[in-house]
Amino acid sequence: MASLSQHRVYIPTTARANQYILAEFKPSDSLYAQFENPGQCYERLARQLFALCDEYQLHNVHLIANDKLPIVRFHEESYCLQTNKQILFFYNPRYHEAHKCFYDTEQASKKIRFLFLATGDDLRANSAIFHANFKKVLASLQDTLLKDEQQFKLRDHQHLTYDLFAKAKGTKESYGYKLRGLYQRYQSRQCTLPEQHNEMTYATFKIPVTRTIKTQFQHLLNKHNYSEFYQHFYTMLINQCETKQLQIAAMVANGCMPIIRNSKIDKNDVNSELQKLSFATNESTTQYSHHFDDQKLVETMHFIIVANENDEQGIGHGRFMNKVESVIRNMVDPLAINKERQDITVRFFQHISYYH
Repeated sequence: MASLSQHRVYIPTTARANQYILAEFKPSDSLYAQFENPGQCYERLARQLFALCDEYQLHNVHLIANDKLPIVRFHEESYCLQTNKQILFFYNPRYHEAHKCFYDTEQASKKIRFLFLATGDDLRANSAIFHANFKKVLASLQDTLLKDEQQFKLRDHQHLTYDLFAKAKGTKESYGYKLRGLYQRYQSRQCTLPEQHNEMTYATFKIPVTRTIKTQFQHLLNKHNYSEFYQHFYTMLINQCETKQLQIAAMVANGCMPIIRNSKIDKNDVNSELQKLSFATNESTTQYSHHFDDQKLVETMHFIIVANENDEQGIGHGRFMNKVESVIRNMVDPLAINKERQDITVRFFQHISYYH
């Protein structure tokens, strides 16, 4: 029993589940040539896309043709924000439904993206059904309007979000997760995925640079730059990861949003808003990195811990997340944080990607 329990992680019942699927392709010149302007192309695509989504009960789907990366987060109110590089969707899966388009009528987008947001009450239990219905919509598009286009790149993203200090705030109940991999979970639910695919599993957490933390580390902040302050937290992260034999980790404190990718597909990159981090999860080598701007004191420090193939062990990622939680607690316990009033937000991510 002890052996089984170590492969479960107990997450508060107040944890929020999210799932979304991003399908993207590079439109050909011949596709755009069928229409008077790009806007007509997008409208034609949207009509067929949304009609198929109604048929297969996919209630929150968006067409994005403005070359911005979609980011999905939970919120009690539904709204969308755009920056130069990102398009952020906030929604509650239990309540919010929408079919919308985002494009410039005269601009031929380099990529066309379809974003499918899961809806309902129990997203993890129904994730395979959601993915299967998505595949039916995509297959129909590829058999008709998009039959001559390049393959789609598909990314299925799932994550659980919770406050590390939920118990201190009165949430006593928790649920034990084994956190099985998506491929294994889908296969057991008769949702077939190609053998050629990439999976990534990782956790993130954030430490806000609050007034109390600034006071606690005043001796490091009263320097000519913030290098020592950031290095202190990075050293803590690496020391804790080494203790728990977690070989892939990163810290981002340059004002950018970290985006995690597999090194088989993408390379490290950065722009004014996004810090892309690429990791080789099939290697047993140590991969630690930091990305901070010592001239800028950020509002939030981001930390990422990625699972490699040895962390799954054919059972799930429960043991991996127990190690991650131990790292986080050891890092934040010495900090001036009021557990009853402040949050340390932890997110457990599972991604699977393939071409269709």
